[in-house]
Amino acid sequence: MKKLVDIQNICKSFDDTEVLKHINLYIRENEFITLLGPSGCGKTTLLRLIGGFETADTGRIMFDGSYLDNLPPHLRKINTVFQKYALFPHLNVYGNIAFGLKMKKMAKEEIDDAVSQALKLVKLEGFENRNVKTLSGGQQQRVAIARAVVNKPKLLLLDEPLAALDLKLRQDMQYELKEMQRALGITFVYVTHDQEEALTMSDTVVVMRNGEILQIGTPEDIYNEPKTRFVASFIGESNIIPATMVKDYLVTFENHTFECIDKGFGENRPVDVVLRPEDIELTLGDGGITGTVTDITFKGVHYEIIVMVGEREYIIHSTDMQTVGTKVTLNFDKEDIHVMARHA
Repeated sequence: MKKLVDIQNICKSFDDTEVLKHINLYIRENEFITLLGPSGCGKTTLLRLIGGFETADTGRIMFDGSYLDNLPPHLRKINTVFQKYALFPHLNVYGNIAFGLKMKKMAKEEIDDAVSQALKLVKLEGFENRNVKTLSGGQQQRVAIARAVVNKPKLLLLDEPLAALDLKLRQDMQYELKEMQRALGITFVYVTHDQEEALTMSDTVVVMRNGEILQIGTPEDIYNEPKTRFVASFIGESNIIPATMVKDYLVTFENHTFECIDKGFGENRPVDVVLRPEDIELTLGDGGITGTVTDITFKGVHYEIIVMVGEREYIIHSTDMQTVGTKVTLNFDKEDIHVMARHA
């Protein structure tokens, strides 16, 4: 797949604060890529650099084979959907969506057809004459997306566009955005701090922290094979346990030695092990790693069970009810043990 964006050694500071530190990243055509990280990690700044709303201190960005050096936003084949939808309150739905096309002096028939197609895409057929101030938050967001995609950009930037929506609508929009991206064949670069959004929609997830990229991979890779303690704890819930890599495919933790599927850490090296809560099964009695159930919370689709093993707390997600005070054994397969370098 062709590279559409090539970000080369980008650095950016505001005053004395370094916001981006030597960022290297490429984005492929027709890819849905998400920049994921906590507030202040630099993800929105990176998005704004691609869009032309900020200028890098050092480094360059190549777009579709040409460098974007000092090219203003309106001359880039890139559109942006902001968290605050930035709709024109004096224009109706049609006027908002058609605005960019009118600036290009397209014929009215072409504009009408393009607006109609965009409204169909965002499931707002028949809303042409509605005042945008009378629309719900979700409908306003759809208008903002329609206004962006009607210009047929090669790249659409989305800066936390669902943050203001309620949970159910946000979840619905996640699937609709992915469907739109597939239907349009446009590359999406999406910024969020919401792990569920990133895992649900993305082809590729870029995890950022403190202005640096920690890991790039598919949602499955990021979740199942985190490379750092931060990634493991930020993407879903994790049990992170200090361990010793005895040798390839053999690791010791909690005074027991287990087969695993990891290699390349050396022999008798300190490492960390990640066990996801849903990968642990509880059985009664002794054998292997044992502990005591200290708390249980019903979460709807599963119980969240806390088990104390010595002084370490384990989180387990299970559909099987347990009783506080019960002695249990933690069971898992070798494929469920994920080994990381210590203190990464």
